[in-house]
Amino acid sequence: MCSLMGHQDIGYAKLAFLPAHVGLYSSFVPPLIYAAMGTSRDIAIGPAAVLSLLLGTLLQEEIDPVKNPYEYSRLAFTATFFAGVTQAMLGFFRLGFIIEFLSHAAIVGFMAGAAITIGLQQLKGFLGIAKFTKKSDIISVMESVWGNVHHGCNWQTILIGASFLAFLLTTKYIAKKNKKLFWVSAIAPLISVIISTFCVFITRADKQGVAIVKDIKQGINPPSFHLIYWTGPYLVKGFRIGVVAGMVGLTEAIAIGRTFAALKDYQIDGNKEMLALGTMNIVGSMTSCYVGTGSMSRSAVNYMAGCKTAISNVVMAIVVMLTLLLVTPLFKYTPNAILASIIINAVVSLVDYETAYLIWKVDKMDFMALLGAFFGVVFASVEYGLLIAVAISLGKILLQVTRPRTALLGNLPRTTIYTNVEQYPEATKVPGVMIVRVDSAIYFTNSNYVKERILRWLRDEEEQQQEQKLSKTEFLIVELSPVTDIDTSGIHALEELLKALEKRKIQLILANPGPAVIQKLRSAKFTELIGDDKIFLSVDDAVKKFAPKSALNV
Repeated sequence: MCSLMGHQDIGYAKLAFLPAHVGLYSSFVPPLIYAAMGTSRDIAIGPAAVLSLLLGTLLQEEIDPVKNPYEYSRLAFTATFFAGVTQAMLGFFRLGFIIEFLSHAAIVGFMAGAAITIGLQQLKGFLGIAKFTKKSDIISVMESVWGNVHHGCNWQTILIGASFLAFLLTTKYIAKKNKKLFWVSAIAPLISVIISTFCVFITRADKQGVAIVKDIKQGINPPSFHLIYWTGPYLVKGFRIGVVAGMVGLTEAIAIGRTFAALKDYQIDGNKEMLALGTMNIVGSMTSCYVGTGSMSRSAVNYMAGCKTAISNVVMAIVVMLTLLLVTPLFKYTPNAILASIIINAVVSLVDYETAYLIWKVDKMDFMALLGAFFGVVFASVEYGLLIAVAISLGKILLQVTRPRTALLGNLPRTTIYTNVEQYPEATKVPGVMIVRVDSAIYFTNSNYVKERILRWLRDEEEQQQEQKLSKTEFLIVELSPVTDIDTSGIHALEELLKALEKRKIQLILANPGPAVIQKLRSAKFTELIGDDKIFLSVDDAVKKFAPKSALNV
């Protein structure tokens, strides 16, 4: 577990265009804070692939990490500080519901798109390309790769990357097929680093063009409070980047925490999780760390290893501390290609095609959110993918709010049950009576639609009655049991419906309105307008009262 963590941290730091040691710093202090405050027993804290990519993409739009590495690091710490503040405030004010606007489908698409983007970004180290694009979209990356192919790639680097990536994927496949062999996949990154580093050292492949990690700063986290931008234009930029990174990190961590909590049948406290994540990032920003969150791959290893409490984070933090104090000089000859291979291997599992197919079968609108997030990340950028995912998810909510489900009801033979005639074809309509159910609260956003939908059904019914010479509709029963609330616009829509029905000489009857609804109808004096004798406890009571005796099939 710790071997996986250390080498991923270095790779993820490079993904965020930060020095390698900052990745290790970020796996030392934050896990200690989370272990003291968090409620998840399984989540492993540290840098994460998606968050590192997001941070790197946003930060380099403001400062060039190559030309101005010092200012770039300062902005990264500033963004980390505000990411922590955002997370802590959401927890403190119990506003965690905000992250729920990013649906499960959107997260699946976002993660898959980010996985592909991260994998493409690793082609720089995997192929030994010196000059590589700073953009994250697939077109820019492929143009950069194609442009460098003409100048030739380093074959030794490609050999190292391809060989060890095949080894890592093989061990992952073995671990997936046999859960008891999970440790094979867990120690594979360490074995890869040791062997590749040794090979580079004895062959001095670094002199043949193989890029290596070189020196990693030794020692534990230095303070960075003074490096945070507290004034000036970069304060605002750091705040903007931090809010986005904080929300994404929060979403990822909560999703991972809930997943493993469900597997072990325990509950996590969402608000405490936010406070814990926020506090660890605030403290982290002051101790040379960048934004940390939960990691799915590390948490999975924690789970498979049988970790029972958050103390596993303390153990990992201690090992990282020892690494920083004693082991970092040994990383000097580690080839960048092996770090690229480790990251590619780690993000492969983020492409969850099985879940994507399930979402397609269950809900096409959810699948559109998935595709929007996926293509937004792949063809534009991580932040655009996130915005598209949120926009489509909000669009789905608005569509459901403004276009609530309504249903025509019929009677199941030899019962007192009235149900949707589309769902149960054997349900029969009651002659002279139309029964409609509204499956949503009636607010200003949908009241006009509900009224128009009912009147449209009436017009269709009248046309059918004229064609088939059936008895005319005399009563309209509106089943209100699913209507949890109604506002003044909804009551106004019912008043207009009542007037339209009176012109057709049709009586309006209400069935089973809830306590909140009936109270508001009385306050608005609608019950006086319609008459108390037109409000019934159930559809069956209303039908028995008004339908012709010959029409009843109960």
